Amino acid sequence: MTVLRPDGSEPSEPTPEEPAPSPVARWNTPDRRRKALIAVIAVWAVAITAVAFTRGGGSDESPQAAAPKPSPSASQGPLAVSEIYQTLLPSTVLIQTTGHDAKKAVESATGTGVIANADGTVMTANHVVDGAETIKLTYADGTSSAAKVASADAEQDIATLTPAKLPETLVPAVLGGGVQVGDTVVAIGNPLGLVDSTSSGVVSGLDRKLTRAARDDIAGLIQFDAAVNPGNSGGPLVNDQGQVVGIVVALANPTDAGTFIGIGFAVPIGAALGGGEDGDGRAPPL
Repeated sequence: MTVLRPDGSEPSEPTPEEPAPSPVARWNTPDRRRKALIAVIAVWAVAITAVAFTRGGGSDESPQAAAPKPSPSASQGPLAVSEIYQTLLPSTVLIQTTGHDAKKAVESATGTGVIANADGTVMTANHVVDGAETIKLTYADGTSSAAKVASADAEQDIATLTPAKLPETLVPAVLGGGVQVGDTVVAIGNPLGLVDSTSSGVVSGLDRKLTRAARDDIAGLIQFDAAVNPGNSGGPLVNDQGQVVGIVVALANPTDAGTFIGIGFAVPIGAALGGGEDGDGRAPPL
């Protein structure tokens, strides 16, 4: 091909072409290095997150706490004497009677009773109220009420009383429960006029008989060694579960002193409520 040039001009030297950058040079720039570093960091963060997610079980929910294993509940053990006392005291009443003796002289007596029913019926020993002209009940809260005999069983020496007025809070005792020789028992009452007294001991015999001069014998009595004295008559004999197992009716004393020397007797609660048992023994009534 012919190239026309102006006259006198020298042909110019061809401009050398710049060599094309190598592939390494195209990537090795500050901007690309920064972007590559950011990409590496992002990949690393995603990898760490994936590991944590996998170890967590692949769920957004928190792991549930292990359910407690069922275990048998503790059975109720025997109550302490102080607990028995606190349990039965609201159900125990002071009984005060007045009357006249065979010579027409005014006499008074003190005994104990136990609230035996939700209607306020009080159970006691029959000899506490036998022949009484007035009967006064004093409850654990300090309130008092007149009462009359609702029923009397001279053979078992058990009577029930109906109060004219009930206390603001009525707490019937829990009746029932058997006893064995050696079982712990607690007596609550008003011995010698010392109100709201308690004593503890054990059952020392069963099926004892109480010989009485003017009446038939009482058989099937519980013998115990918790201290009782005149004023305890009609009060509750309580087992270590807080149940009234008997009604105190007598103590044994070979003299005429009428004080406790280590043996007391109670009518079993079943007999007091209408049953009967046999046995042998001798004791004057309280």
